[in-house]
Amino acid sequence: MPDGAPDPRSRELAERYSAACARLDAAADAAGRDRGGIELLVVTKFFPADDVRRLIALGVRSFGESREPEASRKIAGIHADDPLSEDAGVVFDMIGSVQSKKARSVAEWARAVHSVDRDKVVDALARGAESALDASVRTGPLGVLLQVSLDGDPHRGGVLVEDLPELAERVRAASALELRGLMVIAPVDGPAEKWMARAADIRARFLADHPDAGELSAGMSGDLEAAVTHGSTCVRVGTAIMGPRPLVSQ
Repeated sequence: MPDGAPDPRSRELAERYSAACARLDAAADAAGRDRGGIELLVVTKFFPADDVRRLIALGVRSFGESREPEASRKIAGIHADDPLSEDAGVVFDMIGSVQSKKARSVAEWARAVHSVDRDKVVDALARGAESALDASVRTGPLGVLLQVSLDGDPHRGGVLVEDLPELAERVRAASALELRGLMVIAPVDGPAEKWMARAADIRARFLADHPDAGELSAGMSGDLEAAVTHGSTCVRVGTAIMGPRPLVSQ
């Protein structure tokens, strides 16, 4: 990444990030919500480490990755180049599907995993997080958000609503994990408003049993306004900030 004056890519990211922040600010205002209660998670999957470094220079501290081992390599390189990045509060969340065989490596770098929807994944992450704690690779439990299916189609990912209580209790039983809330992805069929309203209803019932697991990871580049209206505490924005996915990823 060039030193000195901002390079064209840095300027592009700065403009896109500023525009996304303005959208989020406006959405929070329209919903009568405190903007400070909504995290903007910049999704950097498929994009190179240099883009993450540019964003850190812009003040971004929260990132989302969804592919392993791409994420491990990228994050290790960033921390090696700037050992103070962790002290500065730079964090990475796993927002994509987790394979059980890769759960251990994910547990070494992720602040939280947003996409947990199966017993097998809970157990694998619990083992990975416990190993990471024992090795002092991490200093606290791994955050877990349960991905809920909004339309009941298991092929799209997400636990069925009726199976949510049992999965939540499985996370609760794992000392190396911390249940933090829910994650949803709005299906493409039907308006986002409809799906986000359903997510809000599911969350309200979930909070009755788990009042300390109030996070709701919902909303992406195309539907963040609807998500904020219905209580999202974390929007996952990739394309609106990063631009089109590169043809060749690192």
